[in-house]
Amino acid sequence: MEEEPSSHQTTTPLLPHQRGWWWRRHLRLKTTLSSELSGSVGDLGTYIPIVLALTLVNHLDLGTTLIFTALYNIATGFLFGIPMPVQPMKSIAAVAVSDHLTVPQIITAGISTASVVFLLGATGLMSFLYRFLPLPVVRGVQLSQGLSFAFSAIKYIRYNQDFATGKSGTSRSWLGLDGLVVAIGATIFLILTTGSGDSPEDDDDDHLPRDRSTRRVRRRLQILSAIPAALIVFVFGLVLCFLRDPSIFKDLQFGPSSIHLVKFTWEDWKIGFIKGAIPQIPLSVLNSVIAVCKLSADLFPENEVSAMAVSVSVGIMNLVGCWFGAMPVCHGAGGLAGQYRFGGRSGASVVFLGIAKLILGLAFGNSFVRILGQFPIGILGVLLLFAGIELTMASRDMGTKEESFVMLVTGAVSLTGSSAALGFGCGIVLFLLLKFRQMECSGFGFCKFKTKPCGDDDTSPNP
Repeated sequence: MEEEPSSHQTTTPLLPHQRGWWWRRHLRLKTTLSSELSGSVGDLGTYIPIVLALTLVNHLDLGTTLIFTALYNIATGFLFGIPMPVQPMKSIAAVAVSDHLTVPQIITAGISTASVVFLLGATGLMSFLYRFLPLPVVRGVQLSQGLSFAFSAIKYIRYNQDFATGKSGTSRSWLGLDGLVVAIGATIFLILTTGSGDSPEDDDDDHLPRDRSTRRVRRRLQILSAIPAALIVFVFGLVLCFLRDPSIFKDLQFGPSSIHLVKFTWEDWKIGFIKGAIPQIPLSVLNSVIAVCKLSADLFPENEVSAMAVSVSVGIMNLVGCWFGAMPVCHGAGGLAGQYRFGGRSGASVVFLGIAKLILGLAFGNSFVRILGQFPIGILGVLLLFAGIELTMASRDMGTKEESFVMLVTGAVSLTGSSAALGFGCGIVLFLLLKFRQMECSGFGFCKFKTKPCGDDDTSPNP
């Protein structure tokens, strides 16, 4: 009789050089340091306008939000190993600004949404949805979100913005520190340095002969792609903040904001759930989990994130930070596209962003809103435009006319109805109708997918 192996025999201890391998792998730079730093600011075109609006209109504490979102960025960089963004819950933010929700109502909306997303992930339902949802429908949601970003970006560039009211004002002047010339100059600089978003190695083919001219062009493209273009544009915008209003220096107060628990009433829970959570939940499920997982599979096939992990991450972030007044956040496909577009390829990218937020939150607290209030909106529009276009490009993999049809209808309904849930529902119905159209039905009322020409299947009932 063979002796069963003991438990200590089946355990292989880790060698000293193997310990901590997982975080070293997740934070290992997959490109140059300058590219990772540039990618770290790729989602700020969305982050800054929403945070600024909530701070000015709803009196959200910016210092607390900076500190907690910084910790979220650092944690997600370690856990996911890709530039997983941390962005505001957009539907809650839109309702909060338009209906002037109080901070407790915003926070209860975030907690309610996070609880639902967490339960969907922990029970495995989110993984089921991710596995069986038709790809053209998901691509349609991504397309609508990307185009929505692009449309908002064009408004930021062309018109003066009042984030306190959420409305566009007069046409932006050509000259000035926030004029069209600045925005157009930033756009040209980003196009010349980053091109269409692909690195020179993506088009590399060692089997093709190269002449001297081709090698020179390739060398120039490699030099340009190594420039941290988005980071340079963002730092340039910060410099313009102080040039536009030198009194910012006087208004800055050193030290973090005081962090305390937010007090709620049952009325806050009721208003937060009805006005904020109900419209946000479908958007969080579709864009913050399903779409971001699909996009991660496209951009990082070797490091695809799971729907369960993303759902649980969204839940934990808000179930911890919202109680202290931090802005409700999620992971967004648009932010991931933006960070990838400008060079982010590993978890180190968002870790750098988190460290920068943490320093600003601890150093200036809520007074940092004075700097954000003077940031050139045209430059934010440029960053948002590139992020939106990168997200729409994920929809170019539709291989058939039928898939493109479903994707475009889903995207169109989502855009015109201003509801990802409505577009998703119409896309699912359209997808099922097209599949039903291709089914073969017998005289007994049984239907099956037609995979062979008529007459080839002798076992099927006669009509």
